[in-house]
Amino acid sequence: MRHRIAVVGGGPGGLTFARVLHRHGYPVTVLEREPAPDARPPGGTLDMHEGLGQLALNKAGLLAEFHALSRPEGQAMRILETDGTVLRDWRRRPDDRTNPEIDRGQLRDLLLGPLDIQWDRGVTQVEPETRDGVLVRFADGRQETFDLVVGADGAWSRTRPAVSPVTPHYAGVTYVETSLDDVDTRHPDLARLIGDGSVAVYGVNRALVAQRNSGGHIKVYAQFRAPLDWHANLDLADVEAVRSSLLALFDGWAAPVLDLLRHATAFVHRPLYVLPVSHTWTHVPGVTLLGDAAHLMPPLGAGANLAMLEGAELAESITTGHGDLDEVVRAFEEQMWTRAGRWAKITTTGLERLVSPDPAEALALFDQVQPS
Repeated sequence: MRHRIAVVGGGPGGLTFARVLHRHGYPVTVLEREPAPDARPPGGTLDMHEGLGQLALNKAGLLAEFHALSRPEGQAMRILETDGTVLRDWRRRPDDRTNPEIDRGQLRDLLLGPLDIQWDRGVTQVEPETRDGVLVRFADGRQETFDLVVGADGAWSRTRPAVSPVTPHYAGVTYVETSLDDVDTRHPDLARLIGDGSVAVYGVNRALVAQRNSGGHIKVYAQFRAPLDWHANLDLADVEAVRSSLLALFDGWAAPVLDLLRHATAFVHRPLYVLPVSHTWTHVPGVTLLGDAAHLMPPLGAGANLAMLEGAELAESITTGHGDLDEVVRAFEEQMWTRAGRWAKITTTGLERLVSPDPAEALALFDQVQPS
């Protein structure tokens, strides 16, 4: 008899889990709180690592389609001094597909494919070990039971409390995100500054990073160390007030760099939250987590990749495993914790070096990870 399986969350991890199950003919219920796929902006671009996200896409049978959509040229990276001097300029090597970029919206649509998503199904609580299985309660008052519920519902997971009392804590670094549209036509100087990939400028406890998406769209991230209430006297809904505050924070930096903020049209406050580096839990039958719900870490390129590979691996284990479903999930959790713990340490150390009192630390970190 096929198990009743649900995944909470229609992000990259949850959709990859569902897509691999679907590929093998296994039914799965995808529960997503958003009312539609395009209910809100999908976010920026993602680099899909060869041994993580790309491996997951291969397990889902989507690697060729991914390569057709991705932008290998997006791997280019340029680092500037605060006065605009170019310190490093890494170009994409011919035929290098190690970490090609793809827009989040394109990745979402690729993964959605034939999946039947239950939109507008916000989960409020997951209650394990009831008489009929795992009980899922919804915001509209309805409830449903499953044999396995996989929480892929992100940083503020409603599934996590079923297995762990731990909640995310502020990492001490805040991002303020903004964007520029039609940059090649409207701001050609900035387009040349950013190039095909991204440009980053590191100062004392702060940084500005701009990243090219498809269609001439640029995402810009102002990053800085600050208390969580740094904006206590600032109206975050006041675009000009936020712009002025950021320009003051980066005062003295090169004019072309500051133009990334001057020409932006809206700002989104994104304080960084993380889970403990070695977050684990005592196994609970019928419930597990993956991605940010399990191991929220600094956003340095690993999160979506890990979530997707975890989703693919768990789904594959379910379809090929010959043992009890609960034993399959136990084995998955042990494997996930080990790998995620390594990446959490890497990204935590990386954030400390990228937004650091010594900007040379950021440059040294990139020298270690970029091809020579």
